[in-house]
Formats: sequence, structure tokens, C-alpha cells
Amino acid sequence: MIVVTGATGNIGRSLVGRLLQDGAQVRALTRDPSRAGLPPAAETVRADLTDAAGLAPLLDGAEALFLNLAAGGEQSAVAVLEAAVKAGVRRVVLNSSVAVTDSPADETNFIARMHAAVERAVRASGLEWTFVRGSNYATNALGWAASIRASGVVRDAHPGAQGVPVHEADLADVAAVALLDRTGAHAGQAYVVTGPEVLTVAEQAAEIGRALGREVRVEQISEDAAAEAIAGPHLPKESARELIRMFGSTVGRPAPPVSDAVERVTGHPARPFAQWARDHAADFS
Repeated sequence: MIVVTGATGNIGRSLVGRLLQDGAQVRALTRDPSRAGLPPAAETVRADLTDAAGLAPLLDGAEALFLNLAAGGEQSAVAVLEAAVKAGVRRVVLNSSVAVTDSPADETNFIARMHAAVERAVRASGLEWTFVRGSNYATNALGWAASIRASGVVRDAHPGAQGVPVHEADLADVAAVALLDRTGAHAGQAYVVTGPEVLTVAEQAAEIGRALGREVRVEQISEDAAAEAIAGPHLPKESARELIRMFGSTVGRPAPPVSDAVERVTGHPARPFAQWARDHAADFS
């Protein structure tokens, strides 16, 4: 039995399908099973990860756990981890971040600090572990969907910001291999998982336009306006500003590294952003 937190998120949904395809038993945790839309073969269970007292039954009989901070935040992730230890779970695969470098730089921004703290808790848990340190998710581009649908425009503070966008299906495939590992080959590994190519924001917007068959252009806005647009209940405005500044720091700099982890771990090459754009064309239409 493999327990998947964040099962209705972009990575979680892909992971559930991949694990079922490989013949695994899956317990998919979600706030609202009636709206989950997951395959019937998955055991879809209502879960509030902020309720520490209710975590034990969610992990009963599980051998492995996919832990995603997006499902409840840092404190909830640590509580789920502690419950997993008590339940006798043997293995945890953590959806972490490429921002974690195992160096003092991990204290310089909130993304690295948050994920590094949970990584430390996982290491200290005594469980067999694998970290999937994803680069900038291609699904971040879904934040442009409303403006692309309305006007064909992406509004961004740094059109020249560079990233190596990774398809959620590739992150799920790497996680699935680690969760299903019977050889120990992936135990204690921290995989930096990227897409296959460096792209600027403007280049990503152009790829979405090609997938839609119409032009998508980029309009530059201020950092404050960009932070305001992405801030919300789970991302305070100051943290949003920090995130925007991080993206801006990549403009005109040497290209970020491209990892071959997807191919090494799964045996297939990483999916390009153009494929992601085609896969999600309906979201922008």
C-alpha cells in the first residue's frame, strides 16, 4: 500500500495513475473525495492533514508514503511523517525543491528554508527516503491561463527570466520509481529533476501560443504588480516579492543546469515544455 498526499494536485494525480498502472495499491488522500475524480481503483480517502489526531488511520497498513508540502504545509508534512513512523511505514518519497542545496544558501529564501526543514525531518525519521527536488514546475504557467484566455497576454515582471520547466508527469514518474523500488537503488538519493531545456518566460509563452495556434505575447509589469497577482492565503505578499526577485535574478545570467535525472531514473527522456503546452492547451482555451 502506498499513501499519496496531495493526490488531486498536478503531481499527485499523475502519480496515482502511474502507480495504479504499475499494479500498486494506492490510498489517495484528499480533502473532498466526492470531487477528486481519481480512478476507481484507488482508495480515495478524506484527509485533513492539519488534524494530527486523525492521521494514524490514513497510514494504517502502508508500506510507503509520498509526501508533498503543497498538501498542507511544512508543519502538516512533519506531522504526517511522525505518524508514518508510528504506523510502521518503511519508505518516504518527499516532493522537495531544487532550491535546496545542502549549503548555507538554504537559509536565503523561504522556498529553500521550508523544504530543507522537512528534508531534515525526513533524514532524522529513520525511514528509508528519496528526495525529488523539482525545478520550476511547468504547471506554474497555469497562473497565466486567465489572462491568455481573455487577451492572449502574459503579464510578468521578468520576461527574460530563465528556468528549466519540468512536466508534472516526469516528477510523478521519478517518484513512482522510488516508491516502488525493491532494490534499494534509490534509497538516500536526492534527485534534482528538471525539464530538458532552458526557456525564458517569453519562450514559454510562445510555446503555449504554438500549442493554441495563436499568438501569445508578454507584457512586462512591475515586481510589485507581479507579487500582488500571485499573493494569496498560502503565499504572503512579502514571500511573493521574494519569489519574483528570485526569478529576476536569472535574467542575463548563465543558464541554469539541466539534469538528466528523469532519463536516469525512469529510462525515458524528460518531456519538453512544448509537450506540456499541448497537454494543457484546453486550460488556456
